[in-house]
Amino acid sequence: MSDLNPQTRHIADQLESPLKLAVFSWPSLLLIVSIALFILNTFMSPYFLSAWSLSDATFNFTEKAIIAFAMALLIISGEIDLSVAAIIALSSTIMGLCLQLGFGTSELVLVGLFVGVLCGAFNGTLVVGLGLPSIVVTIGTMSFFRGISFIILGDKAFNGYPAEFAFFGQGYVWWVISFEFVLFLVVALAYFVLLHKTNFGRQIFVIGNNATAAQFSGVRVKRIKFILFCLVGLMSGVAAVLLTSRLGSTRPSIAQGWELEVITMVVLGGISILGGSGTIQGVFIAAFIMGLISFGLGLLNIPGIVMSIFIGALLIFVIALPIIAGKLKSRLKA
Repeated sequence: MSDLNPQTRHIADQLESPLKLAVFSWPSLLLIVSIALFILNTFMSPYFLSAWSLSDATFNFTEKAIIAFAMALLIISGEIDLSVAAIIALSSTIMGLCLQLGFGTSELVLVGLFVGVLCGAFNGTLVVGLGLPSIVVTIGTMSFFRGISFIILGDKAFNGYPAEFAFFGQGYVWWVISFEFVLFLVVALAYFVLLHKTNFGRQIFVIGNNATAAQFSGVRVKRIKFILFCLVGLMSGVAAVLLTSRLGSTRPSIAQGWELEVITMVVLGGISILGGSGTIQGVFIAAFIMGLISFGLGLLNIPGIVMSIFIGALLIFVIALPIIAGKLKSRLKA
């Protein structure tokens, strides 16, 4: 490279930079970690490499990841939704009520999706319409939505869902490939295109970096944020349908603690908690990492509370890592 003149060297550097960015990017690092975890799990349990075991492993992350893709867009825009698990509980509860009224499978699915969108729109109205902080609003609606579920059901449960309804959470499209996993791939592709290949996605990044400047540039900030809250609600409704179908019952405590796992998945995927940056590819790989970790711990019969501790520690580490790295970089420059 030293024999090249400055202009040629500059062109060569430009050609190399996309490759360098790809190799040293956060998603590439996550991919290496996921491969390492996969290899580690094969040594920890002789049952891990079974086709059916790998298929079962996908159920540990697909429902949460479907919400995480929408949550990623919302966090990039500078907002957050902590009520996603409560939306799942309320959607599932209303589906259970409709089941008692004789609703069929297609009607139950539509009810679950509608309740999810309605909850998302409620959050969006409070945040966008009234200008309230999203973290405060969604902490409130987290208790509000789940509280309604407990009022309706108490310590009871709704059972007796139609046999056709079980397909969404328990069915297989081909051999060991579950319907949930196929839906996860379709949703991932849809959100990749939406965020990285459309003008709507570019506007989300602009809003996350500087909402005021975006507003003066003609971007409809409030409208886009409201749509994003509705999308998170819709994906929570989808997860409610899948989870209720997989469990075959409805309880008000359903999906408890999922909001932490969803946000951990998003932040681990490289989405800045401060907004303005991140990729769907990173969230996609982070979903597999979370699934591999939880399934590996399950094969070793490690209690669920250990998983909760690990997820909490992982979330703190991932949020703190760029801040610590930035301070170290500043000190080295100084």
